[in-house]
Amino acid sequence: MKIPFSDEAYDAMLAELFVRFPSFGAKGQSAYKPGLDRVRTMLGRTGNPQTAFTCIHVAGTNGKGSTCNMLAANIAASGLKVGLYTSPHILDFRERMRTITIADGKSSVREVPRGFVWDFIRKYRDDMDELDLSFFEITTVMAFSWFAQEKVGVAVIETGLGGRLDATNVITPSLSVITNIGYDHMDLLGPTLKDIAGEKAGIIKPGVPVVIGESSPETDGVFSSRAEACGSDIFFADRMNVGDEILAGMSEALPLMDLRGIYQEKNLRTVCCALLVAGMQPDFDAIRRAASICDFHGRWEKLSDSPCTICDIGHNEHGLKYNFRQLESLLDSGKYSDLVMVYGSVRDKDVDAVLKILPRRSYIYFTAAANHRAMPSDQLYARAGRKDSEAVPDVKDAVRAALDRCSSLARPLLYIGGSTYVVSEAVPLFKDKK
Repeated sequence: MKIPFSDEAYDAMLAELFVRFPSFGAKGQSAYKPGLDRVRTMLGRTGNPQTAFTCIHVAGTNGKGSTCNMLAANIAASGLKVGLYTSPHILDFRERMRTITIADGKSSVREVPRGFVWDFIRKYRDDMDELDLSFFEITTVMAFSWFAQEKVGVAVIETGLGGRLDATNVITPSLSVITNIGYDHMDLLGPTLKDIAGEKAGIIKPGVPVVIGESSPETDGVFSSRAEACGSDIFFADRMNVGDEILAGMSEALPLMDLRGIYQEKNLRTVCCALLVAGMQPDFDAIRRAASICDFHGRWEKLSDSPCTICDIGHNEHGLKYNFRQLESLLDSGKYSDLVMVYGSVRDKDVDAVLKILPRRSYIYFTAAANHRAMPSDQLYARAGRKDSEAVPDVKDAVRAALDRCSSLARPLLYIGGSTYVVSEAVPLFKDKK
């Protein structure tokens, strides 16, 4: 008997789906299924929707999501309908699949509708079981199918993990972008920067130009060798001469961007160079409003004014060093008197490397998200060895404790981060405070 769609039936179907096909975020390494055969077979059964639109493919250790959203905002401003596939999500997995249009100066963002998700899963559930797909493989095929149905002009596609064996690497893009290389997921991608770069370089396709956001003596040769083997033009954004006009536009846009993290300066240059290589001019009005145009969250996002509360999903040393540097700068400026932090991490990160660079002038509530990958708060507290901190096992309780502490301070700044899962649990607590 065909079950009719309802919110209750939809929620039950998703709950069962997440148990049967757990995500990497929920299960970690056991949910990671490298390789392209399964997703190619599944795409064939859905009509190869990935061939219906032009793609830009983005990989890298950090900055992928911000880069994708800035690119999408810029392309939408040119009049095209853009599909945007990113991960992870903050509150609802449908955030991963969006379309963006801009008409008469007004942007419109649509997440993949519940009805489409319902119909897709019911239609292809047997195929998912037969092929034993991962959660990410399912969402990738779903996104491509929806983008094809929506007749997007361009899709901006973010890799999930790595590149060479990532489910998204079935596309042949018009442009590849690799933002940067840092130490993350070494258990899956390799122990050295060269190893990690080799996996990310796997998105470089024959004859397709590639833009590298940040050059490095340790990884440049990996990318150059792969590009040469593929006959692909390669551009290093931090070496490109983008012209005085573009540089001036970047300088003017950066302070006004709604993506306010200082690390966005590198992403902005990567985006501008990628657009130029793609034959488009940077639209700085669109780029500086990328978060609002694309309804993008969790990147140096202000959750509240009283107290000023910032959340960011940065989760490794390579990304967090910029966040912590920015927090220190805000204290140095005198704008804030005290820094209070709610910090949590997953077990499979280089936790000790991050703990060493936590801002010294801060009071920290170590916590743990409701996720089996989360490192217990008491372990974080013990490994940090800081007197100006405490362990609060539940994120909600940690946020409340931090807010209580802020209420007694003159000009407090509250930062919540270290893990996407900590941020996703904290964000709903501030919905009425913004």
